[in-house]
Amino acid sequence: MTPRVTLPFTNRGEALGHFFSRAGEAPLFVAYDEEVGCPLESALATLEWTGAVGILTDDDLIHAARLSGETAAAMVERRREGRRVFVYMGPRMDAPPADPYEGSLLYDEPGVRAYEFVQRAHALAHFIRATHGVGAVISMLSKRAPELRHVKRWLGALLQEPDRAGSNNLLSGWFATSAAGVLLSPAGKGEPYVYEEVSSE
Repeated sequence: MTPRVTLPFTNRGEALGHFFSRAGEAPLFVAYDEEVGCPLESALATLEWTGAVGILTDDDLIHAARLSGETAAAMVERRREGRRVFVYMGPRMDAPPADPYEGSLLYDEPGVRAYEFVQRAHALAHFIRATHGVGAVISMLSKRAPELRHVKRWLGALLQEPDRAGSNNLLSGWFATSAAGVLLSPAGKGEPYVYEEVSSE
């Protein structure tokens, strides 16, 4: 059994304060639209299938993601020939044409289109333009983006608790090697914000 801490907060400010205090220097995500958050119902399954078919790799750093049951889009950082590149991957129907000076077409397959960018700002702008940020999380306020292997590991531990109940809308989450924490939005009116943390200790 993975050690777990669950804390409810009635005050949004206190909930966020606790989250950032616990996150420290760890790589983290913040929801683009706090009203929507990032629904986690199918997040783990989406991460698993994108890895299984080779779209995402465990070494990828996730700078932005939208992981819904119907579509998935991500902007990741990879190393290629000793340099950093930023890759946007998402459904073809969501992706407007990238301006030639911003990115180059990496692949265009049935259902998936990918662009490669040299600069993070251009890749992130394309991600937001393509997804409108709905249901998305973005890596900001930390020095490094979360690594996919840690996101998969800890989301699995957080979401597969048999008696877990409440909201699955992620407002923010941090993912380190030995622990992770998420702040979930209230499940309904009058319900608390819930902070959950899991660790390997």
